[in-house]
Amino acid sequence: MNGADAIIKCLEAEDVKYVFGYPGVAICPFYNSILESEIKTVLVRTEQSAAHMASGLARTTGKVGVCAVTSGPGATNLITGIATAFADSIPLVCITGQVNSSLLGSDVFQEADITGAVESFVKYSYLVKNVNDIPRIMKEAFHIASTGRRGPVLVDIPIDIQNATIKSFKYPDDISMRTYKPTVKGNAMQLKKLISALEKSKKPLICVGGGVALSNAQDELLSFVEKHNIPVVSTMMGIGTMATKHPLYFGMVGNNGRPYANKAMNECDTLIMVGARVADRAVNQPDFLTSNKVLIHMDVDPAEIGKNVGPTIPIVGDAKAIFEDLCKEEVTASFDEWLNELNEYKNTLVEKRNPNLSFVDPKVFITTLSEKMDDDGIYVADVGQNQIWSCAYHIVKKGNFLTSGGMGTMGYSIPAALGARLANPNRQVVAVCGDGSFQMSMCELATIRQEDADVKIIVFKNNYLGMVREYQHYTYKDNYSVVDLNDYPNLEKLATAYDISYYKVKSNEDCESMIDKMLSTKGSCICEVMIDPYDTVK
Repeated sequence: MNGADAIIKCLEAEDVKYVFGYPGVAICPFYNSILESEIKTVLVRTEQSAAHMASGLARTTGKVGVCAVTSGPGATNLITGIATAFADSIPLVCITGQVNSSLLGSDVFQEADITGAVESFVKYSYLVKNVNDIPRIMKEAFHIASTGRRGPVLVDIPIDIQNATIKSFKYPDDISMRTYKPTVKGNAMQLKKLISALEKSKKPLICVGGGVALSNAQDELLSFVEKHNIPVVSTMMGIGTMATKHPLYFGMVGNNGRPYANKAMNECDTLIMVGARVADRAVNQPDFLTSNKVLIHMDVDPAEIGKNVGPTIPIVGDAKAIFEDLCKEEVTASFDEWLNELNEYKNTLVEKRNPNLSFVDPKVFITTLSEKMDDDGIYVADVGQNQIWSCAYHIVKKGNFLTSGGMGTMGYSIPAALGARLANPNRQVVAVCGDGSFQMSMCELATIRQEDADVKIIVFKNNYLGMVREYQHYTYKDNYSVVDLNDYPNLEKLATAYDISYYKVKSNEDCESMIDKMLSTKGSCICEVMIDPYDTVK
């Protein structure tokens, strides 16, 4: 058995079903060995998409996503996908081929110091120097990626190590790393302080972030809030933790959040932040959170607690384990009056839109689409105006809402949707993007066709980089610079080129019938939605 064979055996031991990637000489031993495995390989059209596809798989299955690319430009092209996963705490193992060990540092063909390049946005990285270390390194990589605060781990393997003979292969049954022991259980005294704070509270609020879904704590959170009748808001990454229409859910907070959600944040007297960093997009004035309220910050990563604002009660631990313990506690306080107040805000603080009736209103389209999607459908939003509209108007039932929140990476939706679909072949998957973000990953239409995958792709067409145009509208008084996309490509012809069905929605009246046709189409399709070039998210 050589090193490449050993890597494949490790992946099989971790029950890996898919590897997304792009071959090259430095990773060829790996791709040669994988031919003897049942693991399916997916050839992406650009390496960044490999990480996004692995992300889509990870976020909808709870498993670690795996991608593998070659050295040099293959590895550097992967960097944006790695950074995207790191910003949103997505568990990935990213395997990169590397030049011969004896040539490292010689600036030979396609050599890049990828471990150094990604140092600031991986949980950990390995440069494999001994073939016999492969089983231990791979076990550690999967363990680190999938525990504590999830995230990407890089494993860089020189070609000579892949070809070297391993003395004996034994994949570890378990792992114990002296320097890495993440906290799972919340401190009992801190949990008692939380319960005591709730007992004294008149207006409690829970703000959930992406960490709740990453720890698979949705059911435990729901049991706790329903037991004690506590209202919930979410960050962008927390969307989908609770059903949109649940009576205790009051929407997304932040600069582009619901006004009644932000008002709830402002007026609550006890705020429990769960699995959410107190970042600018959700809270643009972090110090406000400590003004006249008890702040309880709960996170598996102790580095996040106190980073942007000092909590009254810090709790380090995994959200699932913490809420399992909290569900055993009793809170005698009643919050009915506070809920009535929030429902009044929800009914009166409604965003006023003045859509141009010559185009499709994104609110009408997304709402109609959401209502017609399967209950467990997977909705993947790209970045830009389409993302903010999706956050505001998509109705989550029992499915997933995926987007790039921390990094805001355009081109995320199509590859992430494909990864989600391959991992969940019986679930409906829809990717929603703008005509700018679509063009950043439209090459993956070829991958979709090659995999014969069923992904519905919505393209909001306004011929602009809409979010930047909107910013220039407000900040630079309509002095637009480098935001005009013109009218290319012709999406109908592009769909024909890839043998994909095509639909076009020109008005609100077309929405229902065209969405019905699109969702009932066998296989993938592109649905072009004509929106006002000057529509805004505000």
